[in-house]
Amino acid sequence: MTELPALAYVNGRLATGLLDLTSDPAALDSTGFWVVVQTYEGELTAARFESVREVDLAEVRSRWPWRGPHRQDWESSIDEGTYVAAVEKIRDYIAAGEVYQANLCRIMSAPVPDPAAIDVVGLAHRLAVGNPAPYSAVVRLPAADLHVASASPELYLSRRGCEVTSRPIKGTGRTAADLLPKDHAENVMIVDLVRNDLGRVCEIGSIAVPELCVLEEHPGLVHLVSTVTGRLLLRAGWPELLAATFPPGSVTGAPKSSALRIIDELEPVGRGPYCGAIGWVDADRGLGELAVGIRTFWAAGGMLHFGTGAGITWGSDPDREWAETELKAARLVALASAG
Repeated sequence: MTELPALAYVNGRLATGLLDLTSDPAALDSTGFWVVVQTYEGELTAARFESVREVDLAEVRSRWPWRGPHRQDWESSIDEGTYVAAVEKIRDYIAAGEVYQANLCRIMSAPVPDPAAIDVVGLAHRLAVGNPAPYSAVVRLPAADLHVASASPELYLSRRGCEVTSRPIKGTGRTAADLLPKDHAENVMIVDLVRNDLGRVCEIGSIAVPELCVLEEHPGLVHLVSTVTGRLLLRAGWPELLAATFPPGSVTGAPKSSALRIIDELEPVGRGPYCGAIGWVDADRGLGELAVGIRTFWAAGGMLHFGTGAGITWGSDPDREWAETELKAARLVALASAG
């Protein structure tokens, strides 16, 4: 079967004609239009494309109709009982003063009916109709064995020259009435973490929080979203910016170093593109926009994967946190599934 051509659809732009593939973040400060996928574990794939044009996703043709996994075939890397116990473990760490918050995630996986006829562009069409999102993207890079479709609502980093913005999400419910004081506290903690991360590579005094805990509505749920801005130091480019802020604070925890250690202890499998970064960089114009890789599917080894998680604080109810992961997954997994 003929290999699918490389393409990406990000920010309303269709990128075709693959020119280069690299794992070097310094390339993002060179020339050209780059599509970026960085896994939570830090593996960077940057693809430079020859042609970029603004189109509607409906105009991007999928090679085959989407045939997703059967709903009953999805399995979770962490079952409910284990997840609840892990939440309690994080609360123990909080009581001991080792961490204030940690994001606990699980990976859902299911076999696709025909791995040889899978095209994530078809899945992206389903997501665009059933779960529109501000940072929707699809990346198809057969040469890198990378096939990702994302309906992310969260901005990790936006760059306009030296001006940088991040919009962390923390606090999720079906409606605004579901949000608790714990959700607001969770958001504020992550805002402080993002301020600290950006402060490593931004001018002193330039960090600002123009929006704090703003309610945003998305299909089937609501989020609390804050905005953090800063002005990059002249010596800082994409390598320094990513090194200072990755993985995103909203999907790790605070302090980040402790949260990363706890996540590594409690999560049995890697997160892959989930909780990483997905987006684009226009190196010629000094522009870029990377989303947090949440609400994200990726295909590998004949399987389709999807991640879901929740931020755990001292005020967390373990059963409620499990329910939050179910809420975040339900709509999207249904869209990706067959029957």
